Parts: sequence; C-alpha cells; structure tokens
Amino acid sequence: MNFKQARFNMVEQQVRPWNVLDPAALAVMSEVPRENFVAPAYKTLAYGDYGVPIGNNQEMLKPVLVGRLLQALSIQPDEIVLEVGTGTGYLTACLAKLSAYVYSVDINADFLPEAKKNLTSLQIDNVSLQTGDASAGWAERPLYDVIVITASMPEVPDCYKTSLEIGGRLFVVTGASPVMHAKLITRVAEDVWSDENIFETDLPALENTRLKASFSF
Repeated sequence: MNFKQARFNMVEQQVRPWNVLDPAALAVMSEVPRENFVAPAYKTLAYGDYGVPIGNNQEMLKPVLVGRLLQALSIQPDEIVLEVGTGTGYLTACLAKLSAYVYSVDINADFLPEAKKNLTSLQIDNVSLQTGDASAGWAERPLYDVIVITASMPEVPDCYKTSLEIGGRLFVVTGASPVMHAKLITRVAEDVWSDENIFETDLPALENTRLKASFSF
C-alpha cells in the first residue's frame, strides 16, 4: 500500500471537505505517518474515515475529528498543551509538532511504551508521557495554553476551565450518545469563559466519568 498517497487522499478527500482549511492543521496531518500508530494488522485501515482499534477497547480519533480540533485550537509554536488520552500517540505527535511542549496522560499504562516508541521514531522529544486518572484534572502545571480531552465527558469539570491561561483554549466533547457536542471553551478573563459548540459527534466516555453521568437525585 502506498501510505504517502493514502495520507494525501485522507487530507484532500476526508479532512479538507469537512471544512478544515487551516494550513497548519492540514500540513501536520500531511506530515505525520498515521500508519505508524496502529498495529500491523490495521495499517491498511489507518487512513479510513473511522476510528481504528488500538487496544484496551479504545480507538484512534477519526481523521476528520483530528483536523477539526486542530483547526479550532489554532495552536501556536510557543504554547504548552495538556492532552488527556494519549493512546498510541498519533494526536500527541500532531500537537507536539504545532506547540512548544505537550504533557500527555493516559489511564491505560499499556499505551505509554507504544506511544513513546512511536514518538521517538519520529524524533519528537517535546512530550512528557504519564499514566494517571485525569478525569478530575491534571496538575502537572498550574496552567496550560491548550487542553485537549480525547474522550467525551457528561459535562466539563471546572478544574479544566480554571487550568487554562487567559486566552487558553479547551477542546472537549460533552453530552450523551448518540448526539454529543464538540466544544471550544476559551478563557477570556480571570473569571470569564466563552463556550462554543463547533460540531456534533459521538465519542466513548472518558474513564471514570461515565458513571457520574448516570446518577440521578
């Protein structure tokens, strides 16, 4: 399979038609070899318009979702990013190429050796990988310029909003299946945040948040 051609087709036939026109987002997705982040059995599926299984009942985000979130966040070269949900490191690689540094955390310890190997193979070293439960925030740093949560949550915990720098942006998917809202939350002042629904989607819940959504009082 010609992966270079498949990557070009993914960008031009899937991502760009989904209203992703940001040059930086398109460029990084054209550069990062998505096939390197999936198991050998799934390499030929790496550029399809679906979530590719990566183990632990998890999937890579669809290419169109990656494109839309990168465009919405408009990450700058001097910014610090927190990623919740490392997986095998594909989105981590894209974030790292766009930013100054990425702190990435995943509750599944099995993912981290694979993610580290994948990132090292691309000579990406501006990333810190850690294992932990970030369902209630992640205080590696007091504040971040960008936060990306790669699974859904019933609602956005305040701890994530207050972890943003002024001008910082948070991407998160909230709500209940089958229709959830991808949100861009921006901290515009010390105690003021804007909240924009940017598209509809459906993602599995972040571990340890699913049950909280089902309680009723």
